[in-house]
Amino acid sequence: MQFTSKEDIEAPIERVFADIIDVQRFERAALRRGADVQRIDSLNAPGVGMSWRAKFRLRGRMRNLSLRLADYDPPNGIAIEAEAATLEGRMTVDLIALSRARTRLTVDLALEPRTLAGRLIVQSLKLARGNVSKRFRLRLAEFARDLEDRYKRAS
Repeated sequence: MQFTSKEDIEAPIERVFADIIDVQRFERAALRRGADVQRIDSLNAPGVGMSWRAKFRLRGRMRNLSLRLADYDPPNGIAIEAEAATLEGRMTVDLIALSRARTRLTVDLALEPRTLAGRLIVQSLKLARGNVSKRFRLRLAEFARDLEDRYKRAS
């Protein structure tokens, strides 16, 4: 199952890339939402191989998720691979400079089942595809607005 969305952001590509690779900000956001996030690699700088383990409650059950930075191409984008007990996924973030101060952000999320339970989850997502796609697009638009606001305040 695949979800794709794109947003144009009023900020230079280098600034957008710096924000999407700001892993500490994403870790803090996950912690604020109740997740337990642990970095498990020993890299000092962002790069391929950065890894995390996350535990969070979803629909009344604790879930475990392993994340790994699979592709790191400054300032053009990144790819993150995720594995859970029932699903695996890959999120690709591509950046294109439309001008010196405008960047197109494209996010592609692909989910694949690993077990029968994973197939049931993917099937239920397919049945609710319209709502899930809308929430995905709205969340990306919110991220883009926040990024633009941070850039404008810093300028």
